[in-house]
Amino acid sequence: MSNTINNTAFNFPNQKSLYRGKVREVYNINDEILVMIASDRLSAFDVVMPKQIPFKGQILNQIAAKMMDATKDIVPNWIIAIPDPNVAVGHLCDPFKVEMVIRGYLSGHADREYKLGKRFLCGVAMPEGMKENDKFPEPIITPSTKAEGGEHDEDISREEILSQGIVSKEDYEVLEKYTKALFQRGTEIAAKRGLILVDTKYEFGKTKDGKIVLIDEIHTPDSSRYFYAEGYQERQNKGEAQKQLSKEFVRQWLIENGFQGLKDQQIPEMTVEKINEISDRYIELYEKITGEKFVKSDVSNILDRIEKNVLFFLNNR
Repeated sequence: MSNTINNTAFNFPNQKSLYRGKVREVYNINDEILVMIASDRLSAFDVVMPKQIPFKGQILNQIAAKMMDATKDIVPNWIIAIPDPNVAVGHLCDPFKVEMVIRGYLSGHADREYKLGKRFLCGVAMPEGMKENDKFPEPIITPSTKAEGGEHDEDISREEILSQGIVSKEDYEVLEKYTKALFQRGTEIAAKRGLILVDTKYEFGKTKDGKIVLIDEIHTPDSSRYFYAEGYQERQNKGEAQKQLSKEFVRQWLIENGFQGLKDQQIPEMTVEKINEISDRYIELYEKITGEKFVKSDVSNILDRIEKNVLFFLNNR
């Protein structure tokens, strides 16, 4: 059996459905709980790469679990248990149809828009005279939503969200409050590791009893951008690129090899060496973000291991 996870096809007791996202597979158990399996698939530019990255799923799942635990005192979340290194089990929620993106710095998408001369992003003003990777006076919330029938995220303003009835004003104010509190806590955690939390996204849902909770992942290198704090200001002063800790290194490699997810572009071949290099980088990300040594799980029969651990949890909860 493969030592990475691509697709899974489990049939758990009381299973209602299986949803496959770009990198996660979500099993609905009796319309009560979700079993979310973090695969080793790699997505970039909204395209899933043909080869998997060893331990990537474990890394993302365990970072998210640790960060959920470190923020549950300020924002409730969906997690019930982590029965396996690649699995999170939580409450079934009705997800909000917006992602709450929050940015502390002019980086990534915000910088690309800024360079085009735009000074408003999602209805939020960006000050004049900034350069790439400068810190905003205050973090800005720049929500996104899925394009109708599409995979790509689209910018949307607070006003559009409310006027279109995507989220009620009352609920949106809670999402904003939670987003700011999570980013503040994430910034504090990052600072202890010698890192800067540059930007990130949060997803929220409502439980059956109407409580708003944090869902999906949090503060992982796939959902967040980090800089190394040491030398940040010096690099800014010299106009040099920042030393990043995120999935950006994958995107840059793809761009250098002629791929940005556009029509008719070919995904470059990932050699065994490149796959191992990406895996090693993800392990480095884990250790820097959590401050802990990464312990590789037993992947000799990875699907058997997951099935056994999930069944044990479901049968004993």
